[in-house]
Amino acid sequence: MIENDRALAELAVSDATLARLHQRLEQSAEHAGVLDVAVRTIESPLGQLLLAATPRGLIRVAYQREDHDAVLQALASKVSPRILSAPRRLDDAARQLDEYFAGRRRGFALAVDLELAAGFRRTVLSYLTRIPYGRTESYADVARDAWRPAAVRAVGSACATNPLPVVVPCHRVVRSDGSLGGYLGGLDAKRTLLALEGAAAA
Repeated sequence: MIENDRALAELAVSDATLARLHQRLEQSAEHAGVLDVAVRTIESPLGQLLLAATPRGLIRVAYQREDHDAVLQALASKVSPRILSAPRRLDDAARQLDEYFAGRRRGFALAVDLELAAGFRRTVLSYLTRIPYGRTESYADVARDAWRPAAVRAVGSACATNPLPVVVPCHRVVRSDGSLGGYLGGLDAKRTLLALEGAAAA
């Protein structure tokens, strides 16, 4: 019994020491300007979400079904291999997402980095942030309002590859007949988000 208690105490010390060392590593990397991508995970009603941020802002929100390891590999390839678990850079994003899922927040006040989107896709993502909480628009509506009325499929593609789901609310875009269409996090996640917001089809 005593040996077990000693082993548990040593394990606790070891965990505390590792946490302190990691915090020092995070601080040193940030101070030296070599922390290009900070990451952390949070729990949500939609499962675990991976958050990633560059010094410019939130660059990625990823569902578990996307495979977080694959998402990290893509970030290393497309943004920078200098990735570190650094929760403090993402504290504000985590807090705002928690408030949103608890029904206490209707919009996000976060800097975002749209480096992972380009051209018309970036235009679409910028437009999506203007769709009000609790409302939906059709893919055709978004194409028209983004000045490309014939680009309905391109709008669908932009939504399907949105690197910042929830924060950039592509879940508010539905088909013209009111059906859901697709969603990166799965249709159950889209239904959950729309139900949370009390959204009705446009």
